[in-house]
Order: sequence, then C-alpha cells, then structure tokens
Amino acid sequence: MEKIKLIHTDIEIAPLIFGGNVFGWTVDEKQAFKLLDEFFERGFNCIDTADSYSAWVPGNKGGESETIIGNWMKERGNRSQLVISTKVGDRISADKKGLSKKYILSAAEASLKRLQIGHIDLYQTHKDDPSTPIEETLQAYQQLMDDGKIGYIGVSNLSFERIEESLEISREKNLPGYQTLQPKYNLYDREFETKYADLVLKNNMSVITYSSLASGFLTGKYHSEKDFSKSVRGKGMEKYLNKKGEALLKVLEELSGKYNSSPAAISLAWLIKNPLVTAPIASATNKKQLDEIMQAVELKLSQEDMEKLNATGRQQQ
Repeated sequence: MEKIKLIHTDIEIAPLIFGGNVFGWTVDEKQAFKLLDEFFERGFNCIDTADSYSAWVPGNKGGESETIIGNWMKERGNRSQLVISTKVGDRISADKKGLSKKYILSAAEASLKRLQIGHIDLYQTHKDDPSTPIEETLQAYQQLMDDGKIGYIGVSNLSFERIEESLEISREKNLPGYQTLQPKYNLYDREFETKYADLVLKNNMSVITYSSLASGFLTGKYHSEKDFSKSVRGKGMEKYLNKKGEALLKVLEELSGKYNSSPAAISLAWLIKNPLVTAPIASATNKKQLDEIMQAVELKLSQEDMEKLNATGRQQQ
C-alpha cells in the first residue's frame, strides 16, 4: 500500500488511521486484537489514541485504550512497523489535566508505560490550557524530544489564534513546532475549511481528521430518532437530522450503489481524495465496519461526484 509522508517529518503512514477511542469503551481487548490484526495485515500502519481514552466510561481511569494497544503490540512484536500517535492535555481527573511542563513530562511517561514502548512517533496537544504559557508547553515537548521519547508534535482542538501563536513562539524561541493538525472534519462538519485551511496551507501542516464519519452519522445508520438506540452514540445524532443531513444521506446512498460500496466508505474516500487532508482517522467496533472503512482507500471517486458531495455538505442546515 502506498504510504504518505507527514510534511517535515520522516513518518510515513497509510491513507487511513485507526481511531483507538473505541478501545476500553465499546470494544474490549479481545475484540480490539482482532480488529488491529486485520487492519495491520491489510497494510495499514498508523493508530491514533489519547491518554484520556476512555476515562468517560464508569469504572475507567483513562489510559485504557493505550493499554490495549500496548498489549497488542507486545504480543505481536510489530512495534517497528507501526506509527503510534497519542495525545496529552485532556482532563482525565482533577489532578491529571493541562499542559504544564511538569504534567506533560509525567503524562508522557505514563503513556509510554501503558503503550510498552520507548518512543511515541507523534505526540499531540489534545485540548488547550490557557493557564499555562505556550512556551512552557513547547519546552516540555523539547525535553521529551531531547530524551528521545517523542518524535514530532501535533495539535488538536485549539483555536486558530492559539495554534498561530504557538507556531510563532516555536519559531521565535527555536522550540518544536506543531507539524500536524487533527481537526474535526467530515462531509457535514466543515468549519475546518473556513477557520483552519489557510493556516495549515501557510504553515505546511499535515492534516489528520477526527470525527471523520460524524460520530457514525455518515455511515447511514441513523435516519430518525428511532435509530438512536442502535449505538451508545445514538443520542448525539439529533444535531445531524436536518435538511442538510438528510440530503447528505441521500447522496451517500446513491453513490454507494454506484460504486458498490457503503456510505462510510464513500465519506472516507471523499476525505482521502480531499487535497487538504493527509489521512482521516476512523474507528470500527466489528469486522463489517472495519471492512467498510478500509474499502475507502480503494475507491476512486470521480471529480463530478466529489463536487456533488462538496456542494451537498456545504448546504445550510
């Protein structure tokens, strides 16, 4: 499978990333091993997770996803063939949050221990911490790089202004700069195009999208409120059930028939062909879902169909 190089790095990834947010939540370790085996055997090599996955589940403490991925890599002995991306900065508990240097250094050590590796390929700022100076956060990343514990840094869920300021400080102070942006971006949610696209183009940042299937809405599974019970994320679908959402589902179903595919694969194929995107992140909880998302890399959407999807996704709600 042809790999894509993240700009200004030596990291090469397949055009689809497995999202580890489901591990320790809707996917247990046994099932995770099966999914990761299939993903890896098909030639994909990048897994995205975070230290906070999945702290929101009652009884969890955070780090469950990293632990499962670490156990899998150790058992399979395939660490050298993988690109591991994780994040820091999301609130896990009252004493585990933020972007202070002290916290980042301890959080990185904890992630490395759970992942059972000595080096994180891409370490990302998950959420902002206005109480910590940006320079202090970047100094923490510098120390981790100097110690050989991380390769490159990326950013997610920060405002345009904060990312721009961070990049300026990294240049002025000769500190590590964010090489990747992980924004919420899919056929329905298009804020990235108006708020961040110019920033990533100006600064030559690679883009790896999250919520690439709009939390499952773009799989075509949800058409009305009666479908909300189909998954634990069903209640969050209400915001998509409007004129724009219905129009997107109609086009996705039409193109699924044309390409003998699925709405999920069409949605991801649109991102893969999107010139702004390096690779989308998508998760799966069973083999059928995994087969659908992996099919996306094989689809070659026509320019006419790309334009049809673009136009529909830019409609008003």
